[in-house]
Amino acid sequence: MLLCVCALLAACGGRGAEVISTGDRYVSNRAVVTDYRLGIGDKVRLTVFREPDMSGEFTVGPNGTVALPLIGATPAVGRRVEEVAAEAQARYGDGYLRSPQVNMEVTGFRPFFILGEVTAPGQFPYSIGLTAFNAIATAQGFTPRADRYIVHIRREGATVEENYQLTPDLRVYPGDTIRVGERFF
Repeated sequence: MLLCVCALLAACGGRGAEVISTGDRYVSNRAVVTDYRLGIGDKVRLTVFREPDMSGEFTVGPNGTVALPLIGATPAVGRRVEEVAAEAQARYGDGYLRSPQVNMEVTGFRPFFILGEVTAPGQFPYSIGLTAFNAIATAQGFTPRADRYIVHIRREGATVEENYQLTPDLRVYPGDTIRVGERFF
């Protein structure tokens, strides 16, 4: 009987695993995102000074590259936008343009996903500074049975989700999958 009661309590609220309440996801929203890494589905704007035919908006494709005019596929996944721009500038300068000046910026982030005990689960566009509370609000809020203290987040590319204490400072990243669990009492 005691074993059954312990098993029931461990299952309540999905709190059997460690709950994270500190770390990089809890940094203030005012902190500038300086180490953003590109991923599949991100949109970037390339500007090549005095070369409007080479400038434009491009998407990081499923093969992890950005197809740029003249120089073709340029590796992008896992790299900072400045690194991709520097490589593009070097490749344009290698036989295509004399002293090219290249700038690149992210114009559209890959989406985040939310499921579980929210009113409208699904895929939503990411915006800089997104918190778990903002993400839940985007999904039209909690259902009546939602666990409002812990959320489960699986970072893009990860194989397991981690449990996080739900606070106003809990950050969401592009490509994250957020699962709001069910409470039992």
